[in-house]
Amino acid sequence: MSTQVDTRYGSVGGQDDDGLVVFRGVPFAAPPIGPRRFRAPEPPEPWNGVRPAVRFSLPAPQLDDMPLHGFDISRTSEDCLYLNVWTPNTEGARPVMVWIHGGAFAVGSSSQPLFDGATLARRGDVVVVSMNYRIGALGFLHLDAEGFAANCGLLDQLAALEWVRDNIAGFGGDPTSVTVFGESAGAMSIGCLLGSPRTAGLFGRAILQSGSVGRIPGADDAAEVADRFLATLDIDRSRLDALSAVPVTDILAAQRQVRDEFRAPRPLTMPFQPCVDGDLLPRSPLEHIADGGIDGIDLVVGTTRDEWKLFSIADPRLATLDDARLRDRITRQLGAEPADALLTAYRAVEPDATAGDVWNRYATDFEFRQPGVRLAETHAARGGTVYTFLFTWESPEGGGGLGACHALDLPFVFGTLDSPGMADFAGTGPDARALAEAVQDAWVSFARTGIPSGPRLPAWPRYDAIERATMLLGATCEVVHDPDGDIRRAWSGQL
Repeated sequence: MSTQVDTRYGSVGGQDDDGLVVFRGVPFAAPPIGPRRFRAPEPPEPWNGVRPAVRFSLPAPQLDDMPLHGFDISRTSEDCLYLNVWTPNTEGARPVMVWIHGGAFAVGSSSQPLFDGATLARRGDVVVVSMNYRIGALGFLHLDAEGFAANCGLLDQLAALEWVRDNIAGFGGDPTSVTVFGESAGAMSIGCLLGSPRTAGLFGRAILQSGSVGRIPGADDAAEVADRFLATLDIDRSRLDALSAVPVTDILAAQRQVRDEFRAPRPLTMPFQPCVDGDLLPRSPLEHIADGGIDGIDLVVGTTRDEWKLFSIADPRLATLDDARLRDRITRQLGAEPADALLTAYRAVEPDATAGDVWNRYATDFEFRQPGVRLAETHAARGGTVYTFLFTWESPEGGGGLGACHALDLPFVFGTLDSPGMADFAGTGPDARALAEAVQDAWVSFARTGIPSGPRLPAWPRYDAIERATMLLGATCEVVHDPDGDIRRAWSGQL
């Protein structure tokens, strides 16, 4: 059967699916192709009749050297600005949960099996929305020129949220009860959206998993990346209009070359990412938050315990890393004095840890955990409602060497433990499913009430600068106060 819903641009027909109605591939913006490439999204062209919304759109163009579980990117398209809706019923006014996928601002799609919204929508009686947005150079090239937009990928996300505001009531959702949630680059995107005055009123709650409001580059750094990108394509700034005709394969090849050039000598491992552009992001998101820019928005912020172990797989030098080279690595990022202070703190906590183990802890803190702590501290200091978590469930893959690594929380949030590759990566069995149900209940409860809770969890206190209550989500779920406080104190003032 097909269910029809009217949007501002035309009618769409979704599929009935075991108690849900699912709409896939609903356009929220015009195709960003040809002269629209590197420009702000525009509204879609209205259509007549009922547009079938039964298939996911193709993923945004992306490099193929970052494989994702169960996800085929053999076919991609610049015509990618579509969203998907899972709803229990098109009548009523349910809480809305809008998912923003991660992938280092370079890979990923809302069509990944891992992000199927069906289980979450059924379990919580909520409307789940996911979106595609432009990534890589197509989404985050900062040309700083008239007629070209900065942060196109963020502008795509903003356009999708505006579509939700204007249309979700027809899908059984409440546009006044919207929660955004995302992981990694998706959570970093949310951190940027929190830092933009233009998102006021579009959502009232946010869940940031393994990403927050960390080191957003300034316009100068982003312009340096753009200059290198243009040089790679042999296009000077007097001929920027020529970019609209460059084959997408050449765009991706230039993106790869620039990424590899910037990766080696400096810690800017994601050259194509959001930047402080003076428009959508007029200043650092954390400054905006510290000045009350998100007062009234409730947050859940957290990370996995061993984020960096997922990336260490691709670091062949880690097995032979010694203390001298460990210190050199940290010094290049922070300077000698902070490096020595942090190494002293890590060694005091784990005196027998290998240099590789210390690097994993440091990199987890540098990229993910400590920026999340700063966000929680900053919002709580304003009297804002913040809940924090640490995901401690361990991956069985590779004999358990991944620990509670980056992205491990995803199949638990979506209840997609049966999706391709997840049995080995996330585990199976009653304990895994019980944790998945606990996480889903907490996320849905937060979207519905502003308080993460559920029958499988103890009471989850708000975060403050005194108690620093943090929920551990793992084989055992419990509240701890200021986990790794000595490490947190050693990081104070370093980011």
